Formats: sequence, C-alpha cells, structure tokens
Amino acid sequence: MSVMVSVTFQFKPEAAEMALEGLKQALPETRAFAGCERVDSYYEAATHTLLLIELWDKSESQQAYLGWRAETGALNAMADAMAAAPVFTTYDIREDI
Repeated sequence: MSVMVSVTFQFKPEAAEMALEGLKQALPETRAFAGCERVDSYYEAATHTLLLIELWDKSESQQAYLGWRAETGALNAMADAMAAAPVFTTYDIREDI
C-alpha cells in the first residue's frame, strides 16, 4: 500500500544555502531509489525550513532508503547544517475518504 512521508528539515541560517545545494545533488538519487514514486520540495526562506513530500510504494521501501542514506553517511553529513533533528511523518494514503 502506498504511503506519503513528510520530512521537515530546519536549517541553521548560515548553512541553509549549502544544505539546499547538497540536496539538489542528493534528491535525484532519492527519486531513482526503488519504490520511490515522487518527491516534491517546498522551502520557506524566512525560517530556513524545507518540507519534502515523498510518495513511496510502501513504507518498507522508504525505510530501506533511509538505511541506505545512513550507510553512505549522507545523514551525518547534513547534521551540521541542521538547527533541529529532521521530522519524519508517515501517512497511509486513503483514497476511500
């Protein structure tokens, strides 16, 4: 069953542009990862907040992706740019509502 995952990144003001540039390089890999159906990004410049809306074929695919990112060190590399830990929320898609 498909799921939607929202990911909120709060960046330090002085590191926001560098982090966004890094994500421009990383998100094509996310979009190409097995099970990823779509990733859209939304940025609020005033608060240096990036919201990703990800659609995955199933929750396990997104978890496998996060595991891969952790193995590659990409999550740790972003840690210095973050003002707070990223917030992940997974939603079941309910087309019957």
